[in-house]
Parts: sequence; C-alpha cells; structure tokens
Amino acid sequence: MTELRALRPEDSLEELTDLLHAAYASLGVQGWNFTAVDQPVELTAKRVSSGNCIVAEEGGRLVGTVMVRPCYRPERDAWALNTPWYLRADTAILSQFAVHPDCQGQGLGERLMDAAEAWASKQGFAHIALDTAKPAVHLQARYAKRGYNPVGEVQWDGKTYSSVLMVKDLSPTAALLEGADR
Repeated sequence: MTELRALRPEDSLEELTDLLHAAYASLGVQGWNFTAVDQPVELTAKRVSSGNCIVAEEGGRLVGTVMVRPCYRPERDAWALNTPWYLRADTAILSQFAVHPDCQGQGLGERLMDAAEAWASKQGFAHIALDTAKPAVHLQARYAKRGYNPVGEVQWDGKTYSSVLMVKDLSPTAALLEGADR
C-alpha cells in the first residue's frame, strides 16, 4: 500500500533527488532540461524548505512527490517577475511533481495532485498554478483534464523550451463543475 504523507526531517533528500532524476529522465532524453532532470541535492533541499512537500512511500522507499507552496516573493525570487500568477497571494504554486517510472500508470500521480490541491484549498488559496514545457503536450493534456487552463507562456533562463503557465480555480463552485466533467 502506498502512503501519502508530508516529507519528514528524517527522510533522505538524496533518495528524493534520485526519485526526481528517475521520474524526469525520459523528459531529459527528449531534450527538455527540466530542473529535476539533474538537480543537485542542495537544490532539492532549498525547494522542499519553501513549502509543503508531499511524498508517496511504498515498501520503505519514496516513489512519488509533489511540492505546493505559497507565492514567490519578488524581492527574493526576481526570476518569477515574468509570471504574475506566481506572485499572487491567492495562488498556490505546484512544482517538483514526480512519480517513479516503476509506479507510473497506477493512479499515484492523481492521488498526489489531489493531495496538493486539497492542501492549497485548506490553506485558503483561490487558485493553484504550475508550468510545464510547451512541447510536452501530454503533460498539458493531463493538467487540462484536471481543470488547469493555460494563462500564458514564459521562457525560463537556461531552458531549452518555453513553458506554458496553467492555473486551476480552487473555489468550491469550480470543484463542483470539475467533478461533473470527470
């Protein structure tokens, strides 16, 4: 049985980083240099310290993860100025979403997304935003199916692709409408 839970201080950031590398490897092979393809453990530590890191554990190993956090601060995260949605106090930001290749296709990604969205909603956020590579149409379709809508594009420094910024309304009315579509 796979357990979803918050990342604990005793969890290995090396194991979490290895999970990210494994999950993003197929995207890297396609020439998309997502940060998680090869990020160092130090960057994993920085990212998980900025919000709520949810992990999936199965048989004592980490097999999935997602980050959800409050908005970026322009004085600290100047790179986010190109994405106004990432600076809005009413918007949570979802990132570092990964499922180990051995566990893909079993619904774990949906459970992780559900948990991230539930956390954001419980914290009082009206929206949740994410970005993904524009050429990764399969990822955009997955997020669109969950109610995320494209609201813009951004070219991050050093990336080999443009990203599509997508936002989901977390209001109770939107959740009811989305439930009717599933």
